[in-house]
Amino acid sequence: MEKQEAERKARHWEKRLLAFVHWLLLGAGIGAVIGGGVGSAFYWVLQQVTALRGDYPWLLYLLPAAGVLIQGMYRLCGVKESRGTNLVLLAVRSPQQLPVRMAPLIFVGTALTHLCGGSAGREGAALQIGGSLGYSLGRLLHRDEKERHVLTMCGMGSVFAALFGTPVAATVFALEVVSVGEMYYPALVPTVLACVTASGIAQLLGAQPTHFDVSGIAPVGLLPGLQVLALSALCALVAAGFCLALRWVGKGMHKFLPNPYVRALVGAAIVIVFNLVSGTTDYEGAGTDVIARAVAGEAVPQAFLWKILLTALTLGAGFKGGEIVPTFFIGATFGCFAGGLLGLSPGFGAAVGLVALFAGVTNCPVSALLLGCSIFGFEGAPYYLLAAAISYALSGYTGLYSAQKILYSKFRPAFIDKPLDGSDHTA
Repeated sequence: MEKQEAERKARHWEKRLLAFVHWLLLGAGIGAVIGGGVGSAFYWVLQQVTALRGDYPWLLYLLPAAGVLIQGMYRLCGVKESRGTNLVLLAVRSPQQLPVRMAPLIFVGTALTHLCGGSAGREGAALQIGGSLGYSLGRLLHRDEKERHVLTMCGMGSVFAALFGTPVAATVFALEVVSVGEMYYPALVPTVLACVTASGIAQLLGAQPTHFDVSGIAPVGLLPGLQVLALSALCALVAAGFCLALRWVGKGMHKFLPNPYVRALVGAAIVIVFNLVSGTTDYEGAGTDVIARAVAGEAVPQAFLWKILLTALTLGAGFKGGEIVPTFFIGATFGCFAGGLLGLSPGFGAAVGLVALFAGVTNCPVSALLLGCSIFGFEGAPYYLLAAAISYALSGYTGLYSAQKILYSKFRPAFIDKPLDGSDHTA
């Protein structure tokens, strides 16, 4: 009897070990191929097109042609209305399928948008590229639905990690973003392997991790804490405003300009006119240089408002990219300005603003904390945690991704399981 029990336990642990090795290999493989390979290629393409736009400012005038080309590509591939990152999030928690064609479409569409000066980021593209390729790998390997969900998360996190060089934040973001208030821990090991592998390979290939040096970080104390709390509350309002602007501008453009080609032409024309009138290239592309200046303590007070408007116009017109780097821009410039008014060092205010905006628009406070520590260092960690918590709560039930679900109320200890559409005001 004892011998049979020992054999049963041995078989049980053998299955566990095989499952563990199985996920290690899949995670590392996705990290190497999808994150390290495709993610690194995407990083370098965006670097090159951004450099080309800087060398040849006249590329801005090709933005209408780029918009028409992007719309044509999507329609040629049978995609009438792109659901973008929302489709990826749905595929993680439902039988929703992800077509493999999403990866090359968003890759090329984002490159064209950045080349011609559209105001967009890159993380939305990263999530879509990684998610669709991870899901497609699961289908190729004949994995069941639940395992395809895990591979989708591995793909999402790996390309995010390759682009930003933040494997810890990328891992937690992939686990946290789908259902607010719950992390899918069965995907932890393979997603960690995928993100660490992807980030390591990308850096070996020359990709630079996102990092900013922050000065003027206040020591932990009551007054700085109150100042950060006030700034974070203001950032929550800006985060909600940004999400609503994206939604309203997008809906308005679809309503009044139902033809996608006309919509792209009109949106591009407005972006071009604004950039010409403003006399600056700060709002073209992702605006990483503006973020760096804000963290150094220099920002135009109205910069965050213009970035909100131009990003909403660019994405509403059908151009591709993402909202997270624009979120960094908005948070850093607003935090630099408002933080200075509140008595914080403007550079430190920019760091707090960036973390708070990220938490507010993604509803991912843990990821926001880890992102802040990854790109600014750990010295300001208590304040980044405070900023993420305050902004997460006060931004309400808004967010960049309507496919997110809010599992727990932000204001009372209750399970609500509501879609992120702002419709339930009693939660």
